[in-house]
Amino acid sequence: MFPHRGVPFDLPRPRSNAFTPSPMSQGTVSKGPNDADVQHTPDEFNPFEAMADRFDRASDILGLEEGVREVLRAPDREVIVSFPVLMDDGRVKVFKGYRVQHSFLRGPAKGGIRFAPDVHLDEVRALAAWMTWKCSVVNVPFGGGKGGVVCDPRTMSRGELERMTRRYTTAIMDVLGPERDVPAPDMNTNEQTMAWIMDTYSMHARRSTTAVVTGKPLSLGGSRGRTEATGRGVMIACREALKTLGMRPENTSAVVQGAGNVGGIGAQLLHREGYKVVSISDISGAIYNERGLDVPDVLSYIKQNRTLEGYTECDHLPHAEQLELECDLLAPCATENQITSKNVDRIQAKLIVEGANGPTTAAADKVLEERGTMVVPDILSNAGGVTVSYFEWVQDRMGYFWTEDIVNTRLEQSMVAAFNDVDKARRKYDVSMRIASYILAIDRVASVYRLRGLFG
Repeated sequence: MFPHRGVPFDLPRPRSNAFTPSPMSQGTVSKGPNDADVQHTPDEFNPFEAMADRFDRASDILGLEEGVREVLRAPDREVIVSFPVLMDDGRVKVFKGYRVQHSFLRGPAKGGIRFAPDVHLDEVRALAAWMTWKCSVVNVPFGGGKGGVVCDPRTMSRGELERMTRRYTTAIMDVLGPERDVPAPDMNTNEQTMAWIMDTYSMHARRSTTAVVTGKPLSLGGSRGRTEATGRGVMIACREALKTLGMRPENTSAVVQGAGNVGGIGAQLLHREGYKVVSISDISGAIYNERGLDVPDVLSYIKQNRTLEGYTECDHLPHAEQLELECDLLAPCATENQITSKNVDRIQAKLIVEGANGPTTAAADKVLEERGTMVVPDILSNAGGVTVSYFEWVQDRMGYFWTEDIVNTRLEQSMVAAFNDVDKARRKYDVSMRIASYILAIDRVASVYRLRGLFG
């Protein structure tokens, strides 16, 4: 939770088809991956290029036809909008927002919306593509989408956040809908944000449309188990990976980067399973205790103080040092580009399970692969969130809701099946878990493309 001028607002922690936006949206559409609006970053740290590197390696192994590669590599639609918001001090501020829909081949686009000052188009493109592969890996009938607004939500009041969210929703309304594109929470957005989006869409549609977003409050059609789903999926991925390596939870030391809905819940579930969680971090830094942390106490402290600063019975470390701790399991659950060519040689974990999107760069990935370090990739290990989002969408559309036990059981079945499918592909093609995940995902999407055929 961050303070917003005295108002508490819970923020969890860190060649397109033509489309003409409505005049209300003031939108422009990019012309593809070479669009001049893209914020260019060094190759290793450009998330879209990292995604493309893995895509190309998997496509080469599959022998994918060049035409199919072109179709699957490029986003179907990219929308850029600029919209005014009235701030609390009477100023009018113009914000920039994005929504990228990578693929509709397997169903509606699905993916989160993030609010952050460093959001840029290549990041949103990469995240949308990762969502396509993620949905395919766990066999959820969605394509990938992603959105973002360039802002610093920590400096904004609740009223400013609401007005910005509603104007952003109105600006991209033409591409949203239960059978078009279904957003969800992401970095610095939550169930309240989704409630505002659902209400804004419903007001324009002149009917309550609960299935237009997922990750909503329970009282507005949310699903039980959704908040914990991504962290639970990470825990399941850790457990299945340990089985593959012949390791046991009670003999496993774990470092978890992040303390939000993914890292915090993931750490708590690992603790319950018997892992010795030796380190957790938040935006202020990391804490470490080689004997193991009392994870419920740590999370209670964060809830009460909104930071890890001042927590006792531990050593305090900079973020960079946390990743380099000696441990059996490292779970990066914060943001992209955490394990790179600059620090990969100092990573000591035997197993890496990615809770965040894109925490390992392609360059670092190759070093870890050569070293023999198992990496369970983001498009598999953090797919718990989109799996339960799919369950929520299904429940909204049929108007009947499941118990939390049913949600968690079905999530576990989906995650275990996906892990086993990826592991079979890993052994079949003699590749890493990441490339096996891409092979499986791309093959499934390509098969649907061939069946549907080329229109026109």
